[in-house]
Amino acid sequence: MSKRISTFFQPLPSKKLKPDATTTAQSSSSSTTTVPPKPSTYTHHPSYPIPIRDPPSTIATPLLSNPAPRPPKALTDHPHLDLLYFQPFLPSPLARDLFQFLRNELPFYRVRYTIRRGGTETSINTPRYTTVFGVDDTSTFVIENSESTSSNSETSVQDDTTNNLLDPPPANSPILVDSKTRTPLTESKSKSKYRCRPRPIPPCLDILRQAVEKATDDGTRYNFVLVNYYATGDDSISYHSDDERFLGQNPTIASLSLGAGRDFLLKHKPGAAGGTTDTDRAIANAAAKPLKFPLKSGDMLIMRGETQSNWLHSVPKRKGLQGSAGALGRINITFRRAVVPGGTENYYRYNVGDGEVYRWRDEEGKMVATTEKFMIML
Repeated sequence: MSKRISTFFQPLPSKKLKPDATTTAQSSSSSTTTVPPKPSTYTHHPSYPIPIRDPPSTIATPLLSNPAPRPPKALTDHPHLDLLYFQPFLPSPLARDLFQFLRNELPFYRVRYTIRRGGTETSINTPRYTTVFGVDDTSTFVIENSESTSSNSETSVQDDTTNNLLDPPPANSPILVDSKTRTPLTESKSKSKYRCRPRPIPPCLDILRQAVEKATDDGTRYNFVLVNYYATGDDSISYHSDDERFLGQNPTIASLSLGAGRDFLLKHKPGAAGGTTDTDRAIANAAAKPLKFPLKSGDMLIMRGETQSNWLHSVPKRKGLQGSAGALGRINITFRRAVVPGGTENYYRYNVGDGEVYRWRDEEGKMVATTEKFMIML
């Protein structure tokens, strides 16, 4: 009997969790035997460079409920602007725990790539750590012989199929199939469609994806999760808009902040020169005076409608912010929906690439390159 992918992607409590104090006291008073906490479980997949730990119930359970302490504020008072601003989306204790968990457990990359400017080839070093999971609408991940997909599965807190860290990958790992025909994309077919190797969204991010979708309850669905880690105030991202064709018309993009606070700037793209209408003047003013959002841990900004096609956004450098053990870095998680294979290629090229895998090391208070080089590009 086939299993739903939601059964495969299920979290269990971390081995770091302690039994409830009251329960422990009662059990110890009547018996010398205590129940140990459940061990951590890990999600394995051939496309992952490492097994990825499933979230403990202290994180999974509140995320599966409605975590937002208050409804969002709608911001539509500028030309072509359509925002939902959650202050916060996650309460402070949950945001703190999720930040530490994701920084410790996810594989990150410091992507290097080349571009051509005016006929000259330029090497670019991405000024932040990145990672990405998901696949565009034309493909999906399913458990073999199952009709369920990871992009719309509902994850619960129980599981009997995930593995311990040293266990081999399970035989029923999700496979990539064509969304319409459900035909498996074998290695040869996958290479003809993608140069990269798409990866299913792991439970620790898939539960969060579900929570974000439920927060707006407007039918928006995401099939990609991009994670940026800003280690210090020198890590940044310049002004840009996420208006690529592979996202479709008027895409919705949700952006969640965890860890250290950073400013998020928005400015309108330049309008027609010499415009004389009220709208022209409003656009010129919005282009000259950026909007600043001091995003704190747990805050979320959702950009909708015409925002991406008309506005630019950035996270500028910030002096005095360190990512050592004595201070927090910042994690930014964006949820998107790519509609064609070009989106998959773009996201894996610029957020994974073919370089070293980095992991957070508490002892050193920083990201450290692993000894093995994981080649994600086929």
